[in-house]
Amino acid sequence: MTRNILVTGGGTGIGLAVARHFAEAGERVFITGRRADPLEEAAKALGAEPLVCDHTDPEAVAALVDRLPDPVHVLVNNAGGNTDFDADGRTDLAAYARDFRANLDANVLTAALTTKALEQRLAPGGAVIQIGSIAADTGAGSYGAAKAALTTWNLSVAGLLGPRGITANVVAPGYIADTEFFRDRMTDQRRETLVAATKTGRAGAPSDVAGAVVFLASPAARHITGQVLHVNGGAHGTR
Repeated sequence: MTRNILVTGGGTGIGLAVARHFAEAGERVFITGRRADPLEEAAKALGAEPLVCDHTDPEAVAALVDRLPDPVHVLVNNAGGNTDFDADGRTDLAAYARDFRANLDANVLTAALTTKALEQRLAPGGAVIQIGSIAADTGAGSYGAAKAALTTWNLSVAGLLGPRGITANVVAPGYIADTEFFRDRMTDQRRETLVAATKTGRAGAPSDVAGAVVFLASPAARHITGQVLHVNGGAHGTR
């Protein structure tokens, strides 16, 4: 059976790699993003269907739902990122509040709005996968706080959707190269530090994260829910 897959923020980086995995498996893939040009370019390369959407906007998300098939078998909430990289440098309290809310909106509200909007369209036995971050455990200002909130909120999603056989999990990447996350501001020294923190001696790749997402959406993972799967080369371990 061909499944309908929605990957938010699917035009670049991790989202693109996730969409590629599903598309190559013959699934029907929908990708969203705020920028039409890279979204359409990615969709053409993948054979996916592009849908422009700002997932922080309730009206935009509601309109998106009307353009999606019923049901949606897999929802990957990937849209987000560290909005601190886009801040204007102001340090007054009002700016701090604004910038803090920006990370919450980008990383928690996007997932919450999209999941809520699609709640009744999610297929029984399907999967919801949130893209979290190592920052939820190691800290990174408001970005880390937002990813920690996403992880805790996911527990409620797992409880809500579990009776329908729908799983809800978080994939938490560490340092992943070849993405737009750092806005080309990564210094060689910082990169060396992040790689040195791993036990595998290398940076992660978007395909590493995609593989974890695909597993959690597969028949093999139907009894895994409410969990965090870390993809960080051992930079942050669990017991």
